[in-house]
Amino acid sequence: MGFSILALFLPVSHLLPIRRPALCYVTNRREFTGDAVTATKRLLEKIESAAKSGVDWIQIREKDLSGRELAGLVTCARQSAGSASKLLVNDRLDVAWACGADGVHLGENALPVSEARRFTGQQNKNRAFLVGASVHSLASAQQAEADGADYLIFGPVFATPSKAGFGTPQGLEKLQVICRRVEIPVLAIGGITLENAQKCLTSGARGIAAIRLFQEAPRLKDLVAQLKNAI
Repeated sequence: MGFSILALFLPVSHLLPIRRPALCYVTNRREFTGDAVTATKRLLEKIESAAKSGVDWIQIREKDLSGRELAGLVTCARQSAGSASKLLVNDRLDVAWACGADGVHLGENALPVSEARRFTGQQNKNRAFLVGASVHSLASAQQAEADGADYLIFGPVFATPSKAGFGTPQGLEKLQVICRRVEIPVLAIGGITLENAQKCLTSGARGIAAIRLFQEAPRLKDLVAQLKNAI
């Protein structure tokens, strides 16, 4: 399947800025070597590189940080990414909103999507702010959609160390079922590689999300170009 075939998302949400299959870099600074300061510096450099290379979304997923520490990182990440990429914050709606991020991504055990949507509506109905959710089953996907999620991330599709806690990989067949049964965009995550990214889109995903694929790439710009040619 060529990249141009999936050039447009279905118009399910006026908030979604992506007009092609989306690439989402999920961060994990703890995978960098060195002390905390060095790891954070390398992460910010990677975020800047990802944004300049054409990665659409950058999800700040640093669960070990306090609210104050996370806010500092998100503020720096915003400066590193500029306006080239949408910046999402994992779980912490308060930090995402206060720091001017473009959205929040909620895990299945985080704040319910309905509560996040209620909060954003009460604060500023005119502010474009994405609310996404991680899902691991059809039931949770349909519930997140009903509660007002703008997009979903489903996985793990393939085997990957970072998602080992969620059990065996879900596989492409389950991804296809999820994509067919919800109307909002679904991104595939878990063991995504340059070689299998196209299979995810063929199964109905409208993008891919990954940690190691982007974070460990020695030449990120080349990887992004290859991904866009592949999908």
